[in-house]
Amino acid sequence: MTVTISPLGVAAAVLAAAGLVLGRVLGWTEVATLGAGLLAVLVVALLMTAGRARYAVGLDMADRRVRIGERAVGRVVVRNDGRGRTLPSRLELPVGEKVADLAVPTLAGGAVHDDLFAIPTARRGVVVVGPVRSVRGDPLGLVRRTVLWTDPVEVVVHPRLVSLAGASAGLLRDLEGEATRDTSDTDLSFHALRDYVPGDDRRHIHWRSSARHQTLLVRQFEDTRRTRTALALATEPGDYADDDELELAVSVVASIGVQTLWDERELTVLAGPGMLHVETPPALLDDCARIVLATDGTVGAGVTLLGRRVALETPHSSVAVLVTGSVPADADLRLGARHVPAGTRTVVVRCVPGRRLEVRTRGLLSVATLGALEDLPRLLRRVVSG
Repeated sequence: MTVTISPLGVAAAVLAAAGLVLGRVLGWTEVATLGAGLLAVLVVALLMTAGRARYAVGLDMADRRVRIGERAVGRVVVRNDGRGRTLPSRLELPVGEKVADLAVPTLAGGAVHDDLFAIPTARRGVVVVGPVRSVRGDPLGLVRRTVLWTDPVEVVVHPRLVSLAGASAGLLRDLEGEATRDTSDTDLSFHALRDYVPGDDRRHIHWRSSARHQTLLVRQFEDTRRTRTALALATEPGDYADDDELELAVSVVASIGVQTLWDERELTVLAGPGMLHVETPPALLDDCARIVLATDGTVGAGVTLLGRRVALETPHSSVAVLVTGSVPADADLRLGARHVPAGTRTVVVRCVPGRRLEVRTRGLLSVATLGALEDLPRLLRRVVSG
């Protein structure tokens, strides 16, 4: 509970004190009367904030994770825990940057009143709802007493997604059976037979060949690879012409990332100062909802630095997708991909809302321009086809 005096209340207190002092020192009855009147008004205002509330207030959210455009509602439940009837009052409920006023009617003992409210979901981000607070004060706004009834609740608005089922089968697949030049004693891809060496696992002895050659032979395997996908998002303000480009870029990262997790493949997402959580699709989407461009005091990376980040933080990636806005030139895009480890399939996606889809591929590098999220499956298919 906090009691605050408004600037108008402070001014009234100063005038009251000045009037009483000057009236007594100089003998000005009129000024003293004015001071006394203002002091009486302040006392009455303070008395109007007195009293103990008998409410129990609850904040109930239907869903704390929603997608852009989905309906999101909450409910404030007020119960009179006292025996007597309460007077009408009002509650304030912060919802994002706005404050909603909720009128609470007179309630009998034990009676309950609830109010439904909507949460804005037009843009990706985190909307802080609450805390619910009751405000009691005087009609002139001189003094107000605020009581907090609930803790704030975060509602996460996830970015838009597009389904990539099937579209990513060629690019983001497991490379099972695609052998490397490294051999090992245990894997899935059979390579050759070699002489038995003491200490070898007897389960790998090829008994039929051993009997034919009259010496023990064991199987030798080639190592196979699994796709390790690295997604890197530019968060430098200079890479984007407007907010719509950033939203499209975040949706691209979220869509590819969620599909990769659904396919149970290894994933690393680099955005801002560190890595995003990729344990589950909801955890990834929660972090995507919090992505903002770098400002003073925060760390951001433009597209020219994304390749370095991939090389430093996820050097064993087999697929790297670098996502940026419309501002970087083609030379900057190629520079960003230059530092990606050799042998890594690299795709640079420039997000320009409204532009026609373009894909240029040379070797292991593809540079694409994406104008709409719905074109992302087609972009991946064109990257795969070369």
